[in-house]
Amino acid sequence: MNIKLKKEADSAGLPISYRTMAYNSRIAHELSHWADTKGKADEFHHAVFKSYFVDCLNVADRAVLLDIASSVSLPEDEAAKVMDNRSFRDSVDADWEKSRKNRIKAAPTFEFKERRLVGAQSYATLAELLKGGFPLRNPAHND
Repeated sequence: MNIKLKKEADSAGLPISYRTMAYNSRIAHELSHWADTKGKADEFHHAVFKSYFVDCLNVADRAVLLDIASSVSLPEDEAAKVMDNRSFRDSVDADWEKSRKNRIKAAPTFEFKERRLVGAQSYATLAELLKGGFPLRNPAHND
């Protein structure tokens, strides 16, 4: 998986590193919802992505998340309160429930007109999905 991801990133001119650890990103997801309320969702997502996939940082670590928030001009004191109070726990729970109902088990998952691709994909593959070049997914299957 890392080899394929590295190849795709290189072909797109994107930096990426090999990670040896996976971290629980639950609190990062909650902060992402908060960042969205501040109009900073895209910036926050990009910063978390870089921290995790390029810098190999632990995005479950409080100090790392506070640094990420600060790096996109979000107030650290508010970010700390969001984490302490778990202010966006219910929003993330609702997102995850929606994913479970739609049998989405991995990110990214791309769906278009009952067709589904899972995992990092090339532009050409995503274009083929939009053209309908993949079989319809069977809702009875747990795909």
